[in-house]
Amino acid sequence: MRKGNSYTWRVLVVDDIHGVFFEKLDSIGVFYDYRPDINRTEALQVLANYEVLIIRSKFRIDAEVLNAAPKLKCIGRAGAGMDNIDEQLTIEKGIQLLNAPEGNRDAVAEHLIGMLLAMMNNLIRANSQIGEGKWLREANRGFELGGRTVGLIGYGNNGQAMAKKLSGFGVKVIAYDKYKTGFSDNYAEEASMEQIVKQADVLSLHIPLTAETRNLVNQEYLSHFRKPIFFLNAARGEIVDVKAVLSAIEDGSVLGAALDVLPVEKFPALAETDWYEQMKAHENVLLSPHVAGWTVESYHKIAVVLADKLLEFFRENS
Repeated sequence: MRKGNSYTWRVLVVDDIHGVFFEKLDSIGVFYDYRPDINRTEALQVLANYEVLIIRSKFRIDAEVLNAAPKLKCIGRAGAGMDNIDEQLTIEKGIQLLNAPEGNRDAVAEHLIGMLLAMMNNLIRANSQIGEGKWLREANRGFELGGRTVGLIGYGNNGQAMAKKLSGFGVKVIAYDKYKTGFSDNYAEEASMEQIVKQADVLSLHIPLTAETRNLVNQEYLSHFRKPIFFLNAARGEIVDVKAVLSAIEDGSVLGAALDVLPVEKFPALAETDWYEQMKAHENVLLSPHVAGWTVESYHKIAVVLADKLLEFFRENS
């Protein structure tokens, strides 16, 4: 147990996290409770005992949670996005927020590129056809990535990792970020949204879910692109109007969509949406179950990054 100037740090971890996180806390004697199976109701009953809360995606951190935790000084999220946290309220209460986007940026970039290459080369469909006894070469003629322009929306940790991973493919990478300027580097050229819609052959999202970005990619947004595009999303599902993307696939303005995230996830809820059957029927929609940032390596790296940030928080506030 490590004592601060006026209180003892107590950490509650309510989600699964790699053991290296606890090794780092043990190294400085911080007290923690690891309760990955705890539910929201149970957490509300014990939060008053802790100064630090570590989460992933188990439940939303809202006024009810924060009011049940009067001692809370820090919330750490074992991941990148903070959309399950009421950031404005935590700021008002003086609670420090930590996350670990550095931990899974490479995993997300590699996953997206894998999905893009599989989609452009019809790999999933061809594999299924061969299993069915069909040998269709001409029907599975693919597209090369080299020589194309990839447009990135957002150039933070994930966008930068994506641009770097793409650097060996002979593509031009352009990036738009509403909140940054002067960020051109060896891997991407800063661009306006107008340049993105004029030049992009591939569009990839690397932005958080906010009130501003919710349903950003809708029918009107997609209508501005001058060329048919391949579309990638491993950011947040609620950024995209899935029905608009499916409509764009049907009219040929989207050649294919690779989606690791959806506005409704998990079953049975996903199967009950009014777009699931239509989405499932499209051969040029490639799906994965929100795992782009969840590799064996990123599981470890996220824990290391978050623990290091938390230890720095302790040092600065002790």
